[in-house]
Amino acid sequence: MASRFQAVTLVDSPSYPNSIAWSDENLIAVASGHLVTILNPALPFGPRGLISINRSEPYPIGAVKREDLASGCLLPTTLNRDPRPSVRSVSWSNLGMAPNSGCFLAVCTTEGRVKLYRPPFCDFCAEWIEVLDLTDRLYDYLASISFEDPDIPPSEISNEPVTNHGYVDDPTDSVSVKEQKRRKVNNFGVRNAGLETSCDQISHGPSPSLELEGQGPPKGRCTKSGGRKSSHQIVPATRGRGRSAKKPPEVCILPLITADQYASRSAMLSSLVVAWSPLLKLSSRICGAPEINSSIRFSLLAVGSKSGKISFWRINVPEYYSIEQSLAPTRVELIGILKAHSSWVTAISCALLASDSSTPQVLLATGSSDGSVRIWIGHGEEFLKSTEVNNAPFYPLKEIVNIYAVPVSVLSLMPTQSLHKMLLAVGRTSGAIEVWIGDTSVKTFDKAGPYDAHDQVVTGLAWAFDGCFLYSCSQDNFVRSWSLRGSSLSEMPIPSSSPGLRSVSDMPDVFISCLGLVVSPSNLAVAMVRSFDVNQLDHMYEARLQKAAVEFFWIGGHQKDILSNTSLEFDIEPLPGFTEKELVYWESNILWSLKQYEHWDKPLVIWDIVAALLAFKWSAPDYVDHVLVKWLSSSYVDVHVERSIGKVLPHVCKSFCKAASRQLHLLNIICRQVILPELKADEINSNLLNFTVDNPNFAQDKQHKLWMDLLSRSEKELRERLVGFSFSAYRSFASNSATTSSEPGYWYPFGMAQMEQWVANNNHQVHDQLKVVATEIKTCKRSRCIELAEEDKEQCSYCSAPVPFESPEFGVCRGMESNGSSGQKHKLARCAVTMQVCPITPLWLCKCCQRWISKLAPESLFKMPQQHCLDYKFSPEPSSIKVASKPQCPFCGILLQRSQPEFLLSPLPV
Repeated sequence: MASRFQAVTLVDSPSYPNSIAWSDENLIAVASGHLVTILNPALPFGPRGLISINRSEPYPIGAVKREDLASGCLLPTTLNRDPRPSVRSVSWSNLGMAPNSGCFLAVCTTEGRVKLYRPPFCDFCAEWIEVLDLTDRLYDYLASISFEDPDIPPSEISNEPVTNHGYVDDPTDSVSVKEQKRRKVNNFGVRNAGLETSCDQISHGPSPSLELEGQGPPKGRCTKSGGRKSSHQIVPATRGRGRSAKKPPEVCILPLITADQYASRSAMLSSLVVAWSPLLKLSSRICGAPEINSSIRFSLLAVGSKSGKISFWRINVPEYYSIEQSLAPTRVELIGILKAHSSWVTAISCALLASDSSTPQVLLATGSSDGSVRIWIGHGEEFLKSTEVNNAPFYPLKEIVNIYAVPVSVLSLMPTQSLHKMLLAVGRTSGAIEVWIGDTSVKTFDKAGPYDAHDQVVTGLAWAFDGCFLYSCSQDNFVRSWSLRGSSLSEMPIPSSSPGLRSVSDMPDVFISCLGLVVSPSNLAVAMVRSFDVNQLDHMYEARLQKAAVEFFWIGGHQKDILSNTSLEFDIEPLPGFTEKELVYWESNILWSLKQYEHWDKPLVIWDIVAALLAFKWSAPDYVDHVLVKWLSSSYVDVHVERSIGKVLPHVCKSFCKAASRQLHLLNIICRQVILPELKADEINSNLLNFTVDNPNFAQDKQHKLWMDLLSRSEKELRERLVGFSFSAYRSFASNSATTSSEPGYWYPFGMAQMEQWVANNNHQVHDQLKVVATEIKTCKRSRCIELAEEDKEQCSYCSAPVPFESPEFGVCRGMESNGSSGQKHKLARCAVTMQVCPITPLWLCKCCQRWISKLAPESLFKMPQQHCLDYKFSPEPSSIKVASKPQCPFCGILLQRSQPEFLLSPLPV
């Protein structure tokens, strides 16, 4: 087994497959017992986030007779004694779904509840904030149609009083209070490690409906059906509310139903698994939006239940992002319920299909406890046009039937880079895995397997390197690596060589099972969660606090491609513990990962790339130089030059005007985090203001000077693009007769006076075209008699003294004069986008360059493609003048966030 490079313990152990998930923010969520633990892989021993699952009261879905409690479909519920619900499934949304542009976390519990949580970015606490209980919304819908099921006849009518447990109370049966407590029925779901197919959960009780933030106070729940009458006579029932057991019970009216009806309704509300779809974006032409330049962005959350049905929830991206308390409301809508299987839905996987269609297509794979697997496809525009909940906008492509009815435990769906091609890995409770290779255009599917990969339940599957490798783990505590070549799957050992130091923690190596694994965003590392054998731990100390652990392993040494003989030519001495081929594999995989991030729509999370390069740099700096020179040569240099730092870097600087913005962002991160990690971000920013290669005060190392010059030129190119785009947009706003005030969610060119001053201060360095546009802006202001006094004359936020513009990074006020002498001067941060002095309000922060931002940059700035022509005369049309703002750093491209205290969790993309 490969050696881990870091590991961290958990206070509780997972109980279900797929208990770990990795977000686009570079956070890891682990479903461990009644907790969800959220870790930062960059600081595994640092602060953690927490979600604690508490008991919920059952929903008032109906009342059954006491003698019906012994029915087969209700026995698991009647006999259940779980003291506290556990977490069954977790899933991260895509970046941009949360109010701060982060990720939502969907959590499914053993009670069948599904809730959404957001990070506490404005709450300053470790506990994540519950946003919405989707099961409440589902109950409201099902109650409005009276849980209609044509296959189940109505029950007989009864006028008997009903207790809060959902059965008719026999008034002649008088027992003591102590006896009643002993007979009390626990209505929460059975916590099963396996995948039984019995109905084990009575529906859950009334709890206040939770509205999304910004949508008003919670509404009361009504058990009456809306818009249609129930065929059942309702009977009174008493139920408690919350913990106020001493208060008089409220009267609740419930219909008398049969045991089968109760089990059916309970199964509809008993969720088992959750999965997010990729982020979907539809243009105004498709969605019929009135704005010419508008679009609708949303994601689907699929929730599988014991009834075999899957409910689909459309959750729109917020209209604007904020890091303050006043949050924009998030729209959530139930768009369909799909009858996917005849038994429990135990696994769901979603992916975006690569196709030549103008609208996005979503692939959906579902697995059931009856052993069947089905593949579905849905079209983006139908997700918006769906009006009938019973007609979900998904259509079947393929059904896979297992003749032995072995339940499905996990699924992993992955579209390939080829059009209409997909890979589906299926894990079963028998320990077998199988892979299906499909072409959705002709609906053909080829099978690879099955393979007896494990001896027990397969608990995790994850694809890596664009489907070249598949990783599997099982309850038998084994983790295996598989290579897919054509239509055959062959096992390959996980690379044992690890760059840098291995984990030296004193963690006991007494694991008993592995409950999930996940691949890092750049595919260079894998994280897995394992449970300890508590019988082998010290019961006084270890067993109390160490129930499970999250381990991290490097997988960058895998041979992804069949390399030619010329690819093995290598001019670096082999490192201790590495063969020459392993170094070539690492180089190939790092370059592949960097290439994937050149697409602007892929979230820029390169923590594992930076960590791997830093680990190699510690022992072999020449190898890191070799890898970076090869990356720079292939990405920036068009002509053949000698592959050395001194020869390549000057050629790279000359190609910046033709490079895409994403390429410059990647280069800036590598310079700051890999080449200059010993320098603080503020120190680098100060040195960049007046940096020259001949400056003797910065560094004695000539190579560091070359990299510093590269960083300086790259950031100056990005700043010129931002200033030029702002000038062009301002000119368009000035020529437009409509109002030019800023709107939430849209960008407006603020800071014109500061940008003009910056161009004047750097007149000898900026492009001539930018000088021309700056002159046109001054002429435009004079022609319209525009006076921007609030921009020209900035004041200190602390003493109201004037703040002259001297630097785009910070400003220093002149200080208030008192008794003939100047007062204290304040150093104020400037916004990295507008160059204006930042106000005393919550600000956005870049965790890479440590710059502050008060006004967000335009989204178009991050989309500038390769071979960008430096034409600052470009401007958007007046009819489509609205440009969306993007909470990303204009110099690093990573997600911005609100600064948090050191003792609270915050994501680190780099």
